[in-house]
Amino acid sequence: MPSTAENTRELLLSRIRDVADYPKPGVMFKDITPLLADPVAFTALTDALAELCLRHGATKIVGLEARGFILAAPVAVRSGLGFVPVRKAGKLPGATLSQAYELEYGTAEIEIHAEDLSADDRIMVIDDVLATGGTAGASLELIRRAGAQVAGVAVLMELGFLDGRARLGDSLRGAPLEALITV
Repeated sequence: MPSTAENTRELLLSRIRDVADYPKPGVMFKDITPLLADPVAFTALTDALAELCLRHGATKIVGLEARGFILAAPVAVRSGLGFVPVRKAGKLPGATLSQAYELEYGTAEIEIHAEDLSADDRIMVIDDVLATGGTAGASLELIRRAGAQVAGVAVLMELGFLDGRARLGDSLRGAPLEALITV
């Protein structure tokens, strides 16, 4: 009989839809909206991510804009932990810390409210997909610049062929990277 983790993985994978040639020709987009629409699958995902947060001693959860918000907020509630959004530059009011990072063609920038994190915090970063690792790496830098510790990174899906795990390497500084599904 398959393990509970394997059952969860199969359930989640069965609810992720492949959309060919989106957003451009040659790209196979992994659409998680069917998973979110299924209360059994969404609950299983929330429970699995909450268990990772608790196992790694997280005290707060950071969700990466935008789909990371959808996953991280219910995980924070389920875990009894605080939720801190990492947003695209210019979207947060007041004082922020920002971090630029490389994209395939150009750069992007993300921000966080530093006062929402403290030196006593152990932060679990949650996102839907680990692709090239740029956003995750920038978020780890922001968390450390805010004075907090990194408990780990947890994603629903890792696109292994894009090698984001290897690119994150040094940024993780020994923190775990947990992917529920690797494709």
